[in-house]
Amino acid sequence: MRLKDKICLITGAGSGIGRAIALLFAEEGGVVGVADIDGDSARGTTAEIEKAGGIALAVTADVSDGGSVQAMLKAVMDAHGRIDVLVNNAGFGIKATVEETSEEDWERINRVNLGGVFLGCKYAIPLMRKGGGGVIVNNASVTAIMGIRDRAAYCATKGGVAALTRAMAIDHWPDGIRINAIGAGTIETAYHKAMFDASDDPAGLRKEFEQRQLMGRMGTPHELAKAFLFLACDESSFSTGSLMIVDGGMSSL
Repeated sequence: MRLKDKICLITGAGSGIGRAIALLFAEEGGVVGVADIDGDSARGTTAEIEKAGGIALAVTADVSDGGSVQAMLKAVMDAHGRIDVLVNNAGFGIKATVEETSEEDWERINRVNLGGVFLGCKYAIPLMRKGGGGVIVNNASVTAIMGIRDRAAYCATKGGVAALTRAMAIDHWPDGIRINAIGAGTIETAYHKAMFDASDDPAGLRKEFEQRQLMGRMGTPHELAKAFLFLACDESSFSTGSLMIVDGGMSSL
């Protein structure tokens, strides 16, 4: 029960990594705000938590829109009176070199991946400060410290998340707010399954993604959720401004 009675808010929690984080946080005693741009997905995760005996609140939110982010935070504050933990998880990737990336896609991925972290922190930090402190964990990527082929815009946004995390940690430690990030390798989610299924060679593409990691496999959402739990709870009390790499050895190759 490492998050017992902590009020936690997780973006992109309707599926994949975010869903795994929400389920684990609830299992560890957290009261979970489940935010997703897909309201049905958010309600689905919330129903799973409640079925297991946990407490959760579904919120439909677009992290790229400031008004929507403020409404998301207000919904949690209205229900529970404070926010102890914020996980900025929502994000997506684009398969393209910088030359192939359209200006529209560049703007869109920046608004979600980097802008979503900026907006979440911008509006959550004053609430946490008023409540005496808190913890923020941002979903970066191992691409914050290394490049990969055909993901130029994605790599740029995740590098930005890591840099923003460090800067905010310096600014807001005096407020009692710890801010860290996770740098994940390739995690097996429905997003990747759909990518493999749409390929001319699903088995070959899967093998290519698996071989990115030194361990020769993709990680699971539950494995990554455990890293988020560590940074969200008091066990990581001496950690702020860090990028915790959880990549199956990807950055060692």
